[in-house]
Amino acid sequence: MRPPIYTPSGAALEYAPFGLNIYDGCPHGCTYCYAAAMAKRFGKPWDGKAVVRPGLLEALNRQLPQKEWWNAGRLIHLCFTCDPYPSFSDSTATRDVIKAIKESGNHVQILTKGGADARRDFDLLDSNDWFGVTWSGAEYVGNDEPGAAPQKVRHQNIVMAKEVYGINTWLSCEPVLEPYAIYAAIEVLDSVDVFRIGKMNHRQSNINWKEFGHKAEALCKEYGRNYVIKKDLRKAMEA
Repeated sequence: MRPPIYTPSGAALEYAPFGLNIYDGCPHGCTYCYAAAMAKRFGKPWDGKAVVRPGLLEALNRQLPQKEWWNAGRLIHLCFTCDPYPSFSDSTATRDVIKAIKESGNHVQILTKGGADARRDFDLLDSNDWFGVTWSGAEYVGNDEPGAAPQKVRHQNIVMAKEVYGINTWLSCEPVLEPYAIYAAIEVLDSVDVFRIGKMNHRQSNINWKEFGHKAEALCKEYGRNYVIKKDLRKAMEA
């Protein structure tokens, strides 16, 4: 197996300088999932089950002791092509991965649509780590994230991470399915340290991205939120 920690490319590089994907497959069934679409395109297996990538932990334990990684203080994103806390699945491998990364002197940036299980590993994290959830507005427009945790549970996870454990928190507002959900989040989610706001890139949408971007940015400024406008959305705003 190749070294599991890698440098992402393209838009993914806007999220973090390094990434690690723990599982193959995902039970969340998001209709907009890029990873599932690419797996289908290239004839690779992808279904509703999350299975630990073969040899992952062994490969990680070989990679982290190397001079490049040991006590390097690097931020590693979990995960780009899967969810570190897949619903209805055994996610104990995620805890093992986090332990290994933290013990090597590096840090994690988590992004999940998982439920209560996503709180399990807060005890391993500190003020150098980030915990984030995806906030797309799917619950307002249809069944686009059928296997993922409800929005209210994701909110609870963010609040617990920030208010109880002192972990840095972030909201990934991408893909955007319903602008109102993003506006509302900016207004009321005080436990979010950084809002990362993008658009929909992998399927058609009738959202006016220029209008959305400018309103979202104006609300961030009005409510004093730290925010990042992703490059694709910024480009649409400047068109």
